[in-house]
Amino acid sequence: MAITKYAAPRSPFAPWADMDFMSSRLSRMFDDPVFGLANGARWNPAVSVSETNEELLLTAELAGLDEEDLSIEFENDVLTIAGEKVQEHEEGDDEGNYHVQERYFGSFKRSFTFPRTVDPNGITATFDQGILTVKLPKVAEAKGRRIPLSR
Repeated sequence: MAITKYAAPRSPFAPWADMDFMSSRLSRMFDDPVFGLANGARWNPAVSVSETNEELLLTAELAGLDEEDLSIEFENDVLTIAGEKVQEHEEGDDEGNYHVQERYFGSFKRSFTFPRTVDPNGITATFDQGILTVKLPKVAEAKGRRIPLSR
């Protein structure tokens, strides 16, 4: 039995629905294994970068990876995160026929340019439950200070 997406009946004239349908078709086409993406040729983990007065904070979702699978480098104000997620196979298991393939595998490499206000000697990284957290502290001069008014 094939699993198919339910499509509600449409009116004969629905230009926005037609645009949505075309967008969905294009999206599926580029996710098709023939084009390589769904086969794990390239993927990028979701990343967030935030800032406080004390530091910049980068978090990345890396479910399915181990610490040994990651590489983190900081050079010339550029933070580079690289790694590889390998598709798990059981011994003697054929690849089988997928009905839905939304998980991506393969190598990735992301680079982020940070301002010169980052103290490269204070950078720390932790990896817990598939979430990578990189803390990039600011140099003292960049933290800002309150200037008192004189009379």
